Amino acid sequence: MNVISQRKIIHLDMDAFFASVEQRDNPELCGKPVVVGGQPDSRGVVAACSYEARKFGIHSAMPSSRAHRLCPQAVFVAPRIEAYRAVSVIIKQIFWRYASEVEPLSLDEAYLDVSDSEMFAGSATRIALAIKETILDETKLIASAGVSYNKFLAKMASDMDKPNGLYVIEPAQGKRFVEGLSVAKLYGVGPVTEAKMNRLGIKTGRALRAKSLHELVEEFGKSGEYFYNIARAVDLRPVRSSRERKSLGKEITFISDIRELTVLRQQLSLLGNQVWQGLEKNSLKPKTLTLKLKYGDFQQVSRSISVGTVIVDLSELQVMLVGLLSRIELEQRPVRLLGVTASGFDPAKRMDDGRQLELFPE
Repeated sequence: MNVISQRKIIHLDMDAFFASVEQRDNPELCGKPVVVGGQPDSRGVVAACSYEARKFGIHSAMPSSRAHRLCPQAVFVAPRIEAYRAVSVIIKQIFWRYASEVEPLSLDEAYLDVSDSEMFAGSATRIALAIKETILDETKLIASAGVSYNKFLAKMASDMDKPNGLYVIEPAQGKRFVEGLSVAKLYGVGPVTEAKMNRLGIKTGRALRAKSLHELVEEFGKSGEYFYNIARAVDLRPVRSSRERKSLGKEITFISDIRELTVLRQQLSLLGNQVWQGLEKNSLKPKTLTLKLKYGDFQQVSRSISVGTVIVDLSELQVMLVGLLSRIELEQRPVRLLGVTASGFDPAKRMDDGRQLELFPE
């Protein structure tokens, strides 16, 4: 197994995102078939729909009038793009707590690279589960996750067990997984390409793998190489972030709630060390430090502190963390989670020598 194939990639996809936000914000819609998009008497189309609506055969891009005929009792709601964007910002901030690279694909899905993560002993599956739980806790929304060693398989995995799914494709399973699928199920194969493949006798991943690279490039141009690789469960594309990084954090959820202050301080010190290592690795100098604490009853509190210049060394960071912890009224309540986030990075300085900092994509 080469180094690239040992990547740990998670694909996170919010389930029925637009419709779920509408149901969350208007509890009267919960359990009902909800259609986000144009009204049934208009020439509009379905932008999204709830799982209750999908049972009637409704799907995105369908004319709203047809959706109404399929399900007359469906509730049609006009899209609220700004509301969805606001939730998307929260979700992406959660992604950055767990991943070294985040590649958003849309408002409701992204690839995450957790190859270098030390959380949960480096288990990408447990990290994916933690992300799902954090999203639910902080947004009251459901996400599905796919975990694998490349982007293609992670994307395929996230669709396998919706809604609220978590599906893992391990390196030894990749080729077998792909060969058993119809080409229509392969990410990147649309209806037109599927029809062409079928005419060529390519109906399954196994049949696609039987074709040579030359044959596929001849028939499908540049896409031919992509199809050749995915038929072999190979995808060398890295997860590429697209924005300047705004924060860097680590958090830990304890196996059992902690009551002892000395143990909390020890765990906080370990988190501080991990955050500082990440800052050094990415040559980042923060001005703001935030401590998050979640009690056993899931009540959450946070405290932040900012400095005028930048935090210059680990000892300063650790002193600031102790100060933040002292500002929280623990009252002997059991603690379920601790989190530390550094932010407010100085773009004009590097951790090592003060030279101009390149813009690290978030």
